[in-house]
Parts: sequence; C-alpha cells; structure tokens
Amino acid sequence: MHSPRDFEHHVRLAEDKMNRALEQRRWVEVRRCRSDMLTAQAQCAAHGPALPGSSPDRSGDLVPTTLGRAGPWHAVFDQAPAPTAVFDVQGRCVYVNPAFCTLLGHDARAFLQPSPHANSCPGSAFPRTAIVADALAHGHAVAETRHHRPDGQTIWLRLSGSVINDTVGGACHILVQADDITTHWSRETLWERCFATAPIGMALLDLQGQWTSVNDALCDLLGYRRNELLAMRFSDLTYPCDHDQGNTALAELCEGRAKTVSVEKRYRHKDGHPIMVLIRSSVITGPEGLPSFLVSHYEAIGNGRMTDTQLAHLALHDPLTGLANRALLADRLHHNLAALAGGSGALAVLVADLDGLKQVNDQYGHLVGDHLLIAAAHALLGGVEPGATVARLGGDEFVVAGLVDDIRAAEALQGHIGQLLNTQITAAGHQLHLKASVGIAVTQDPITPPQELLHAADQDMYTRKKARNK
Repeated sequence: MHSPRDFEHHVRLAEDKMNRALEQRRWVEVRRCRSDMLTAQAQCAAHGPALPGSSPDRSGDLVPTTLGRAGPWHAVFDQAPAPTAVFDVQGRCVYVNPAFCTLLGHDARAFLQPSPHANSCPGSAFPRTAIVADALAHGHAVAETRHHRPDGQTIWLRLSGSVINDTVGGACHILVQADDITTHWSRETLWERCFATAPIGMALLDLQGQWTSVNDALCDLLGYRRNELLAMRFSDLTYPCDHDQGNTALAELCEGRAKTVSVEKRYRHKDGHPIMVLIRSSVITGPEGLPSFLVSHYEAIGNGRMTDTQLAHLALHDPLTGLANRALLADRLHHNLAALAGGSGALAVLVADLDGLKQVNDQYGHLVGDHLLIAAAHALLGGVEPGATVARLGGDEFVVAGLVDDIRAAEALQGHIGQLLNTQITAAGHQLHLKASVGIAVTQDPITPPQELLHAADQDMYTRKKARNK
C-alpha cells in the first residue's frame, strides 16, 4: 500500500502533467487562431480562386467570404494610390489593387487567373521577374523592368518587393509596389544617346578633375581608349606650362565662383603631338546645392592647328613632358657658360636616368610609363631654382643645368635631385616607386664645350648606376 505521503506526491505529479498539457493545448490553439487570422487576411486581399473561402459575386468578381474579419485591410489596399500587388512564395499573384491594374492596363483576372496557354499574359510573365526571388533571398529587393501594355504602349517600372512573414518568422507573401518611371527612363536614355553621339567631345568629371564618363568623340580627339581616359585626370594630358590655367578654372567651378568657364589649352595626344582644344566646363550641383560634378565640352581649335608662337614652343620642348629639348638645352648651356666669363661661380650639369622604366612599360603598358616620366618632370620642375634649366633628352634621361656658387653647392644640388627622384608616385592609378641615378659634371671654365659637360655627367651617372646595381 501507498502511504498518504506517496498518494499526495502522485496527485501533485498528475496535476503538473495536466497543467502542462493544458498549457501546451492553449499555445497550440493560440498559434492556430493566429494562423487562421493571417489566412483570413490573405483571403480578404485576394481576388483569385486559389484562395479557399472565396465566392463570386453577381458581377463575377471574386469576393472572399472572410471580408468581415479583414475588411479594413482590403479597403486600405483597394483605395491606395500606389500600385500594389501580393505574391505567394511560389511567385503566384494573390492580390492586385485597382491602381496596379490601371498602371499595367489589365483587369485583376489577368493577374489572378492567368491562362495556362498564354505565356505572355501578366499573371504568368510578371512574377518571373527577379523581384520575387530577390526579395525572398534578401528580405527586400528593387528591380527595373519593361512592360508592354495591351494598348500597345511600353512602360518602364521600378518594382520594390518586401517579404511578409508569418507569426513564426517564415516568409509567406511578397508585397510588391510599382512605380512608373517611363518619363525618367526616357529622359535618361535621351541624355545617354545625346552624350554618346555628340559630334564634339563630352565628358563628366569629379571635383578633382578625374574623368568619370567620356564619349567616343573625345576618345577620337585625344587618341585614347575609354578605359585609358577614365584612369586619368585632365591634368595628366596637360602640358606643364598650361597647368595653372586648368587648375584655376577647376578651382573657380568647385568653389562656386563661376558656373561656367572656357579655356583654350593644349592636350597631349596619345601619339605625342599637342592638340589645341577649346574646353567649356559647367558645374552641376547636388541636392544640397553644392558642386557635385562637372560636365565639359571639347572642340579642336582650327582642326587642332597651332599658332606660330605655339609651333616655336613645340620646336624647343619635349612634347610629352613640356620640358626643354636638346636644342633648347644647348642654347641655355651656351648662355650659362658665357655668364661664367663675367664673374665667379660654377656651372653644374646633372644627368638623371630613371630606373626600371622598361619594367613599368612591360608590366603596366606605355601609358603608365608616360605618367612616370611626367611625374619625374613635375618633380624636377618644382624642386629647382627658377633660373635652372630642366630638359628631357629622350627615353628616361633628364638633365638639370644651372649656375651655382661653387662645387660644394653643385654636389648639394646633386643630392637634392636624387631625393626628388626617389619617392612614391601614383601613375594612372598604380602606386610606383620612382628611382633614378644622378651623375654630375661641374666647370668654372667658360670655354668648356657643352657636349663635353653632358658626356662627363652621363658617364658619372652610369658609374653610379652600376655601383647601385652591384
């Protein structure tokens, strides 16, 4: 026999078990009720025969029998001005509001009761857009698609889809809203076509002067492919003596001091020759009213022909870097030597040879190699006294010539040039290490032949290069 204490224990166990069972049944019932409520709401929103509990009214439209339980939601969607549709997770349309039908040009039955033999009808074709699958994968999705209305009109739609979850967090429907973007799309397409087919060069630039979009006419004018221009700033094709003009115009636009500027300047064609170009640039503001980007037009002046002054400048300067060429350097050396005859001092001639230019050309292409040469030219021009001459003799060889106080000052100049040409640079988007070997020749004799100075500096440079490579 069981003692009274054992009997009380078993009674408590039975009561606990019964309470747990009741609680479990109560939870199941709550979940079932919630599920019924969601189903009723979906049925209320649906006008299709696939929904249980729906029956046709006298007009033939499908009216859910649960309208009384979810009527307010049905009324809200029906009267909403935004075109709205609901799909199940298989991509079947279960509800469309009148605004959606008006926009796409079909009645509700075309979406809710698609013919199995009509692949082009909206009820079967529309859900095949990526919006349903993307929304299920990411919770929300946006897509743009083209739709042919039955009246023959073609419209562009922007679709926004969001997942509707059930009470346990599982996806049960996709809510899709549609916007008619035909006008926006037409304007955008018209702009793109005008930009692409314009008979003059056109480009969009950021506020740093980087080309972000260029048309075919500009590529033809400058001789570069589109991807090459998009890797450059306009300053990369500008001759050094024209930099101030271009930078001033850019600053006026970016700082709001001008809305439009016009500049006549030279650009360097990919083949190496200069082109005279008339550039008209305007600033485009963003939503906050501040400069956002630039739009520029480019026209060759007189078919790119230059004036006599410009031709004379070209005859004495390197077309790639804008530095003095061999002819101008020889003339400057004669003037410097003549200056020695009238007083003290010395003439320093330094020859710098860039290291690794061939490897850069082989690895990245000659465009990047050209940028490396231009960067070296800018470094030299910005690092020497105004009276000094900076020249490019061809290839990767540069010359700096200038009057100094004495030999010690000449050696200090040599060290300074070596530092200028030993740095990190960005060339056409590539980070490169600029390196050079620098040789020197110094004279205080005004009758020293210029070619003798250049030869001595060149030999000293090769000696130093060999010593570095050991």
